[in-house]
Amino acid sequence: MKETSLIYGLHPVMEAIKAGRYFERLYIQKNLEGESVRQLRQLLVQHHIHYQMVPVEKLNRLTQGNHQGVVGILSKITYVDIEQLLPGIFERGETPFIVIADRITDVRNFGAIARTAECAGVHAIVVPHQESAMINADAFKTSAGALVRIPVCRTSNLRMTTLFLRESGLQIVAVSEKGYELYSQVDLSGPVALILGSEENGISPQLLKLADHICKIPLMGQIASLNVSVAAGIVLYEVVRQRNNL
Repeated sequence: MKETSLIYGLHPVMEAIKAGRYFERLYIQKNLEGESVRQLRQLLVQHHIHYQMVPVEKLNRLTQGNHQGVVGILSKITYVDIEQLLPGIFERGETPFIVIADRITDVRNFGAIARTAECAGVHAIVVPHQESAMINADAFKTSAGALVRIPVCRTSNLRMTTLFLRESGLQIVAVSEKGYELYSQVDLSGPVALILGSEENGISPQLLKLADHICKIPLMGQIASLNVSVAAGIVLYEVVRQRNNL
């Protein structure tokens, strides 16, 4: 497991990129100019690394060092490409079981989902580059170590990745209180990708349009929705139940 650490300064960040390090977050000061900045941006394009333009005040809050307008947070994990991972699952004769975490930004919820997913035999968790939980010490602690065992696949376009999974033969099942089917009535025994959305915003409309099924968990009380990690546990183990009954 790689330690999450702060790295700042133009040349240290560029060297980390050249060394193939993964970033949880990379921040560049707005309106930053100069030849080194141009070289940095070329590297970011070449390595398909996402970054955010931020005011200098944010960088100053992250570090008191001479950041030169660039601050990165190195990742604890090595992210995996889902397009490279999926063929291997089929080749091993296994039935793909994928979780798509749409805009889940709470690190403890994400860690709890990862823990349940690993226990349930999920092959990978797919997350977007933007609006996703930072995989930090809190996420690792909540996952009980699952985040070093289950592949996490980060994508710049969650819609296109979901479409890729669908075209690869996976059934796309969205879990939402807006669902029109009970989760237990959907056949989850075949290749499947489950979409889970944030508690604040739910699943994005563009992903819901790609879903083969939108399923719900019945609620008997006054509260309108479950915690997303609890909902994940219920539906993930419905997949396990159905597959074990075959």
